Amino acid sequence: MSRARIALIHGVGLDGSMWGPLRGFLEPEFDVQTIELLGHGSREQPAPKGVGLAELAADVSERLRPGTHLVGFSLGALVAQYLARFRPDLVASLVSVASVCSRTPEERASVMTRLASAESDFLATVEASIRRWYPEGSPVPTELVEATRDVLLRNDPTSFIACYRVFATADAELAPELPRIAVPSHAVTGELDPGSTPDMSARLAAAIPGCTYSIISGARHMMPVERPQELANTLTAFIKEHSNVH
Repeated sequence: MSRARIALIHGVGLDGSMWGPLRGFLEPEFDVQTIELLGHGSREQPAPKGVGLAELAADVSERLRPGTHLVGFSLGALVAQYLARFRPDLVASLVSVASVCSRTPEERASVMTRLASAESDFLATVEASIRRWYPEGSPVPTELVEATRDVLLRNDPTSFIACYRVFATADAELAPELPRIAVPSHAVTGELDPGSTPDMSARLAAAIPGCTYSIISGARHMMPVERPQELANTLTAFIKEHSNVH
């Protein structure tokens, strides 16, 4: 009997390699596909200025088979939510990992400040991201921190900024569509994530009919790297519950 199929969609400035620590916990149970967003990783075509969430999602949809369990991280979660809303034929279930949702005016001002910083000093933005994701005392091994830094530094800055703008603004675009998502849904974030907060996961769960949410205690933003086994446990339990394949 075939196994349930999972597609993993990374966040802005990252690539499929971010899922490496998590995949080892998922692959014994599932067929796992990693999908790289336009302008990221092995994709040679940069994301054009003015790219929108719909374009990023359409690009992903070309590589999905119907009945896939979508797991999106950060910007990837927004893409996954868009697909769950507008291409439910492709989506068996939706898990939003470290997702933003309906930012408050203060949260929106904060991310727009980070976007402006990226536009003026890309290298400083990379280092700020590393400090935010892996603060001093982080349990993540140095080699994984350096791998994240290397991936970020390989970005084309113009392409990165175009996608970061989607991340900074598309939650407002998605907000009125969330109540129309009909696939089984779950949201999970880290207790200590300053940008994709537990409150945001609660908002997401309140907006999507039947959506549940969970918080990983003591975790920050990069849960797939920092806490892969706990995240895998969450994904496995949810997807098995909502899969016709056991």
